[in-house]
Amino acid sequence: MSIFKNAVLLITGGTGSFGNAVLRRFLDSDIKEIRIFSRDEKKQDDMRHRLQNPKVKFYIGNVRNKTSVDVAMRGVDYVFSAAALKQVPSCEFFPMEATRTNVEGTENVLLSAIEHGVKNVVVLSTDKAAYPINAMGISKALMEKVAIAKGRELGGDAATTICCTRYGNVMASRGSVIPLWVEQMMEGQPITITDPNMTRFMMTLDDAVDLVIYAFEHGHNGDLFVQKAPSATLSTLAQALKEIYAKVDPRYGETEVKIIGTRHGEKLYETLVTREEMARAIDMGNYYRIPCDTRDLNYDKFFKEGSEDVSRIEDYHSHNTARLDVEGMKKQLMRLRFIQEDLGLIPRAKARDIRSE
Repeated sequence: MSIFKNAVLLITGGTGSFGNAVLRRFLDSDIKEIRIFSRDEKKQDDMRHRLQNPKVKFYIGNVRNKTSVDVAMRGVDYVFSAAALKQVPSCEFFPMEATRTNVEGTENVLLSAIEHGVKNVVVLSTDKAAYPINAMGISKALMEKVAIAKGRELGGDAATTICCTRYGNVMASRGSVIPLWVEQMMEGQPITITDPNMTRFMMTLDDAVDLVIYAFEHGHNGDLFVQKAPSATLSTLAQALKEIYAKVDPRYGETEVKIIGTRHGEKLYETLVTREEMARAIDMGNYYRIPCDTRDLNYDKFFKEGSEDVSRIEDYHSHNTARLDVEGMKKQLMRLRFIQEDLGLIPRAKARDIRSE
């Protein structure tokens, strides 16, 4: 990680799952300082006591308030913009709150980064931003548009580079289904599945951090980066969890699976790259790099000049990517720290009731 030597990294939303994962990766590197920016003082205090590391500095603030962002931004070299409202139900009921944080808040971070001469900003997005059907996805899609437009506006020779990373389902991130299902099993309750044929991309937080670092190192202004990932049906995921936890207690392997039906705002499968984006995507091996459309403000170029390629291309989604079977899903799940802890393979680093990465 030579580009981060003696650098200062700011993580907005730094007390969340992504922030913690990035922090773990960078703590033992030659980075000079890591700044955690968030509005939750309790999580910051817990993190401070847990880490006891002089490299890590904590800033209370809200991305909705640019003044508080400016305070944290002074002297920063790199920014990972992860602050967001990301729960589908809460965004669905309070769409303006999602807009204020995910769209306006991100713009505040970008404007502050440009004003303070930050070298590189990576903005965190989600597969729900591709063909969005719920308020969370719509707000994240608009957030991407804001970041990509700002990167396009800055151009290739700018002091600051802005790009986005888009993720599929990150296993065992806070609020995700895997910890919920484990909790249900251990409490003797049935595993609740919306649709057993629903597919989701399966990647770990470590995979997500790899993508962030790749974007920092290879990004151009306005780029969108996507990591290729396998997927699994919810039925396969549930069976894999049951078989793993049967090693802890055989009764967990007999856990009932209860189908509750698709919830409002959920898709049968998730798209990571739309077919319009695939038409200009560059295959980087483990990643797709989607450069921004660099046509100028002559709108005729957008609406009078079409592309026949788009109609022949399929989007990249969780139904057509590599599909995991139960054994493959178990291997993915065994990469999760809390599952290794539950199985007694590694010492427990968190409280027993905390099952997120």
